[in-house]
Amino acid sequence: MGKTYERIDGRLRTFIEAQPLFFTATAPLSADGTVNLSPKGLRGSFVILDELTVAYLDFAGSNAETIAHLRENGRITLMWCAFQGPPTIVRVHGTGEAVFRDDPRFAGLLARFPDIDPAPHGLRAVIVVRAERIRDSCGYSVPFMAYEEDRDLHGRRFAREDDDSLSAYFSSKEHIATSMDGLPGLPLPLPPSVV
Repeated sequence: MGKTYERIDGRLRTFIEAQPLFFTATAPLSADGTVNLSPKGLRGSFVILDELTVAYLDFAGSNAETIAHLRENGRITLMWCAFQGPPTIVRVHGTGEAVFRDDPRFAGLLARFPDIDPAPHGLRAVIVVRAERIRDSCGYSVPFMAYEEDRDLHGRRFAREDDDSLSAYFSSKEHIATSMDGLPGLPLPLPPSVV
């Protein structure tokens, strides 16, 4: 059934790169803290940097739980599942870091995403994940579903924001600068955009 891999390459890499959707899971260290599970999409917003490192673009949203959890403890799991083709689930368990817009590494990381224009999406950070365990398993109970296209709502909503209005939007949200459990989230004010 399940198999552990030493690296993300070959068939595994091909499978991951073909999926239009993946999920992220994080949690605080506190036993009574809130576990966060988020879907991630938009073609071009995920890349494999090397055999053990992946990254995705963190766009504007109504909270910043993943960022808060990564800042506290770095633990993260990414999961892809096949909604078409052979039944497969792949999980990458690892350590993640939010690389913010004022980090010297930000521009270099952003250049690794040539297939998406992040400007209209309120880009907050690049999330970089170093794999510690890579596993697959059967997806026998995952239903067949067809991917039609990305929604354009996110880009349409946040394209009208500049750095100042985006910072104001984030400041108005209860769980952006601070997580639901009171952890530091997205540093505000938002540093100027490099895109």
